Amino acid sequence: MAGKWKGQTRGGALGYLFFIYLIRWLGVRAAYAFLCLVVTYFIPFAPKATRSVWVYSRCILRQGRLRSVGFLFRNYYRLGQTLIDKVAVQAGMKDRYRFQFENYDEFLRILNADTGVVVIGAHIGNWEIGSPFFDEYGKKINIVMFDNEHRRIKEILESNKEIMPDFKVIGVRNGSLDHVFQITEALDKHEYVCFQGDRYVNEDKLLSASFMGRETQFPQGPFLLASRLRKPVVFYFAMRERHRTYRFHFFVADPVAGRTDGQPLLRQYVTVLEKMVRKYPEQWFNYFDFWNIMKNNKD
Repeated sequence: MAGKWKGQTRGGALGYLFFIYLIRWLGVRAAYAFLCLVVTYFIPFAPKATRSVWVYSRCILRQGRLRSVGFLFRNYYRLGQTLIDKVAVQAGMKDRYRFQFENYDEFLRILNADTGVVVIGAHIGNWEIGSPFFDEYGKKINIVMFDNEHRRIKEILESNKEIMPDFKVIGVRNGSLDHVFQITEALDKHEYVCFQGDRYVNEDKLLSASFMGRETQFPQGPFLLASRLRKPVVFYFAMRERHRTYRFHFFVADPVAGRTDGQPLLRQYVTVLEKMVRKYPEQWFNYFDFWNIMKNNKD
């Protein structure tokens, strides 16, 4: 895949460190204000990411050139806001935010069944911000993350222990199956295993689906494992709205019968993910050639 994701998140460890100290010294409002300078820097000096956002706006959202210029700024600004909010909440400032829940009762019913749950999210919104609000449930969350991404962020957070999150991380390394055994063990202990279903580094294990009007590829792993482990599956997204409000969306997947390659579960996931992207287009934070069209796009 041309321009594929390299296993590291835009705004990762260095973004955490910068906003940790900015919030600590100047507060949340000052951090938001400073974002305007950060965004102005990133638009020209992160050309690959900027190009991916431009193509997303022009080719996927079908926005004109002028609107796409504004969309670039809004997208980067939203990314910065989510970093600031994540650090602020983990530092004990959750009373400065409001939180609303969609389909939360059904989600709690599944958690209270005490069977272990697979949760699949995406790089849209601010999914990590939800863990402090699940009370005791949050202590049973295991997040599956590519190891090189996890190690960089972990080093920063460990030097600022007051903002360490409650959840545990299961690191994924190429060529190793250790994470599969850790996932199985966590589910056997009736814990919750969370995947991101919209990025991959292994091009040999992919599933195809039509998403936002174009055929693209998704990692097979989360959907294959979730289908075969026979545990309840929930699609979860935490979306930022006005006035420092986060709305948590929970979609309970229909059970998948028999042994599959993960495609039936992927189809359910793509349906709800597209619903979220169309409702919150500026909160899509995949800064690479997701639809594999940049090499052919001359606009």
